[in-house]
Amino acid sequence: MSVSELEILPYSEELAGDFLDINRQWIEQMFVMEATDIAMLNDPHRHIIAPGGMIWFARHARLGVVGTCALLNKGQGVFELTKMGVYEHARGMKVAEQLLHVVLAYVNSCKQQSLYLLTNTRCAAAIHLYEKNGFVHSEDIMQRYGKAYARCNVAMAYRPAGLAEREHRGKK
Repeated sequence: MSVSELEILPYSEELAGDFLDINRQWIEQMFVMEATDIAMLNDPHRHIIAPGGMIWFARHARLGVVGTCALLNKGQGVFELTKMGVYEHARGMKVAEQLLHVVLAYVNSCKQQSLYLLTNTRCAAAIHLYEKNGFVHSEDIMQRYGKAYARCNVAMAYRPAGLAEREHRGKK
């Protein structure tokens, strides 16, 4: 599969079942569904869209919808990248990377937004993807938000290119 065969789609009620199925697959393969997962996946409009968040889907020309991710509005310009998943049969095809690029382009266009994510060390490939795209490990994020999931043992904050450099210069 080539990246050019992917189309990124915004959330629609017709795709809510894919949001549930894709995320249930990866969560149940690696972990246990938690109450937060169940609520969000069973009613994404109420828990993600209505409070000002977004959900995107990756649709492959031949395979149909193969991946999804969400941006959860936590208020005051803070967003959580969450529920990024790819169907098992489409893994290794850079679907998650394409979805992540869409999220980052959106966040970067909204100048005053901050973005974080919560994950687990068992998701090593995802952590590598996040690191190479501007996320840094953050104890502050872990302390503030890490209790949202029992499985969370990694918290990361997005630091766009140039921001980390400006922050470093500001500390001198």
